[in-house]
Order: sequence, then structure tokens, then C-alpha cells
Amino acid sequence: MADKQFKSLFDIIGPVMIGPSSSHTAGAVRIGNMARHIFKELPDSVNIYLFESFAETYKGHGTNLALLGGLLGMSPDDERIQDAMLLANEKGIDYKFIPLADKVEHPNTARFVMRKGNKKMSVTGVSIGGGNAQITQIDDYDLVIQNGVSTIVTYHKDVPGVIAKVSVLLNEYNINIASMKLWRKQRGKDASMVIEVDQVPDDFDVNLLLRCEHMKHIIYVQGDDHGFD
Repeated sequence: MADKQFKSLFDIIGPVMIGPSSSHTAGAVRIGNMARHIFKELPDSVNIYLFESFAETYKGHGTNLALLGGLLGMSPDDERIQDAMLLANEKGIDYKFIPLADKVEHPNTARFVMRKGNKKMSVTGVSIGGGNAQITQIDDYDLVIQNGVSTIVTYHKDVPGVIAKVSVLLNEYNINIASMKLWRKQRGKDASMVIEVDQVPDDFDVNLLLRCEHMKHIIYVQGDDHGFD
């Protein structure tokens, strides 16, 4: 049998967490936490749609508490996860858990539809095992954002020069690009970049990228379990 390669000790012993299942609790917390990073603030209301395995066991495994706790900014080992509903109520968040029978690509899938005033955003994530998670869709854009990896997502017009300008600006702040993936809906129309970076210095404001011509919107997801108070 071929030797199995592990990226870290985490892959062998699993995450430090609250709850019975790394996929249904720790991974779910990270989906919620990344959704919060992407939305950039607490929503006034959120519908959390649950698919397949999540839809079947979300109450028994505490997946509902984990997803909501992550949205509130908790990390997987936060003891407040068990009180996530109470804390969400105290913050005035209108939340609903909606299990669906739809078949999706991954069984541990959740979709957050968040609203605050006129702002609305849909974020879909999957728990991929071992307490790890990925964001697979933001609104109508299919993409992949890994938990634990600092990631910059751009929305821009598909024209020549945008990628070069972004790369030059990141280089000015000594930000190393680990990987870059590109999407576009149609030539010359809306496009997106998902840029994984090694680090982002404290003096770098990711919104500086909005100065690049044809740039419309920027999302930054920190590469750790970052809490919000």
C-alpha cells in the first residue's frame, strides 16, 4: 500500500473542537466563519440552507449551532457554540435553518443567504473532512476558497491588464502569490480572481486593489480561525 502523505499533524489527530463530529461541527463552524469574513459584518437576517447529510443530521450533530456559531465569529473550540442561538437572538439576528432535499455535489453542504439593509449575499460552503472546509460559491460565482489560507477574491471587468496591475500592487507590499485562479462569465464581461497569498502585512489595506482600473469589488478571507467580538 502506498504511503499516505499528511500535510500536518492536524490531518492525523483532527481538530480541537466542540461537538461530536469534525465534519458536522468543526467544519461547519469554519463554513460559518468564512461566510462572516466574506460578508464583512453580521447580517440582520440569514437563511441557512442545509443539503444531504447536513439536512439529515443537523440537529443531532449540532451542525445548526456550529454554522450559526461560525457566523457569529466563533472558532471550532469555542465553548459558546452550544449557546449560538441564544447569542444570535441577543444580537437581534433573524435566522432560519432550512433543510432541503436537493442533491448537490458534496453531502456536507450549507448555503448562507445573508441580508443587512439593502445588502444581500449568498455564500455556499462544504465541510470536506477533518474539520476543514471550503467556500464553493459566492452569489453566482463558482470558486474554491480553502479555510486556513489567506485569500483575496476580486470582481472585475474581463479586460487586458487587470491581472498585471493586481500582481504589481501586491508585489509592492512584498505579498507573495501562492496560487491564482481565474473565472469569467463571458469574454469582456464580469470576471473574478481567487488569489491565495502567503501573508498580508498589517500595513496593507486590501481595498487598495480597488484603485486598479476596472476593479469592482474585493473580498479578503484571513487564513486562520479569527474571532469577532
